[in-house]
Amino acid sequence: MAGAVAEAWFAELRETVPWKAERRRMYDRDVDVPRLTAHYRLGPDEAPPPPAVRAAAEHVIAKIGVAFNGVGLNLYRDGRDSVAPHNDHLYEIVEGYPIALLSLGDTRRMTIRSKEPPRRVLHLDLEAGSLLMMSWATQLHYTHGVPKTKDAVGERISLAFRVKPASSRGAKGFYR
Repeated sequence: MAGAVAEAWFAELRETVPWKAERRRMYDRDVDVPRLTAHYRLGPDEAPPPPAVRAAAEHVIAKIGVAFNGVGLNLYRDGRDSVAPHNDHLYEIVEGYPIALLSLGDTRRMTIRSKEPPRRVLHLDLEAGSLLMMSWATQLHYTHGVPKTKDAVGERISLAFRVKPASSRGAKGFYR
């Protein structure tokens, strides 16, 4: 993807998406989620997402050939924002379909770790415009995360495209 396109999508999403700060229950207490989030459903019968989300979805669908029906966005404001190592909940994605991660903005490192020995660790620097595909089976065998960093990094937006089952609607009707 051309750098100018990635820059334009980043700028539009940064300014037009209604980013949400969330809290989550962890270890018997509520904590701030260390990034901002947004979610959109994709499909002909859905309210249209911002034009940059629609354009990014068309780009990813054309590259991969999968009709993704949901996208989760994460805004990492600086090196303090992160996502802990995790795998997607299998009940929230349709078996056999990949997850596609499109990165916009500054480069951030993703860490992928095997769950079983031998404990392999892979570090990927996700640059603006990069597209990473993870298979459904990856969620069984690996965790992925974006760790905090003390390095000076700017803002990054990730778009995680998924095929969600019809029953995984959130309270507000968005796929989570």
